[in-house]
Amino acid sequence: METKLKIAVQKSGRLYDDSIKILKECGIELQNGMNKLLNEATNFPMQILFLRDDDIPQYVEDGVADIGIVGENIIYETNKNVSLIDRLGFGKCRLSIAVPRNENYADGSFLNKKRIATTYPLLLQQFLDKNKIDAEIHEISGSVEITTGVGLADAICDLVSSGSTLFSNGLKETEVILNSEAALISNKNLSTEKQLLLKKLLFRLQAVKKAKKYKYILLNAPDDKLDIICSLIPGMKSPTILPLGISGWSSLHSVVHEDDFWNIIEGLKENGAEGILIAPIEKMIL
Repeated sequence: METKLKIAVQKSGRLYDDSIKILKECGIELQNGMNKLLNEATNFPMQILFLRDDDIPQYVEDGVADIGIVGENIIYETNKNVSLIDRLGFGKCRLSIAVPRNENYADGSFLNKKRIATTYPLLLQQFLDKNKIDAEIHEISGSVEITTGVGLADAICDLVSSGSTLFSNGLKETEVILNSEAALISNKNLSTEKQLLLKKLLFRLQAVKKAKKYKYILLNAPDDKLDIICSLIPGMKSPTILPLGISGWSSLHSVVHEDDFWNIIEGLKENGAEGILIAPIEKMIL
């Protein structure tokens, strides 16, 4: 019987789309409909379990799932005995304290003797203990951000992405407790066969993640400026240089980090580069 790696993925919510997307970018397609709890994958020996995000660490700890994709905030809040294997670069947010905008918040001492509403009582309590703050935690589910407006709490502790939800509810962010993103977790007792499958999956994930950080650049340059331009875009080892049909000109192909491109574009133009094209990279194997 073929060994298959079971991965738990959020069945709905903010991480669902990106979790499915990164699996597809790794060449893993779903065989059946999305609405099934257990789904077979193609092109890779894998089964996908669709679960509530809060349940994923427990399923992984118990070995019902071998690995899972879940937010770091859930990993640390549930405090299950699992291994964090890799951060995946999407679903970035932060767990923060927020108070009404009209409050004069100077530091954490403001929270002493205050009521704080949250769905993350463990992480909040750790923050309070670390900062020697004596506050009352109200654990609730649902819309935490409305609790100050209805008089249930004086402050909240909740996930923040853009901050627009806080703003629309008359709140301001004051303390960041945890920076979070989607992460791959694993059961600590995988069989040798499943460890090998996980290694193969990680290889694919790393190739996809590296590709997102880089762009493929093509440009035409005068031959007398090639040395300077090559120093600006060295690529992985060195650029590919091909002669053009016009004498004295060459075409350069290289790879640049996306964050660096706008810093070097001026230098490329100053040294005669023309016809600069930037293309995305699907996979990058180093």
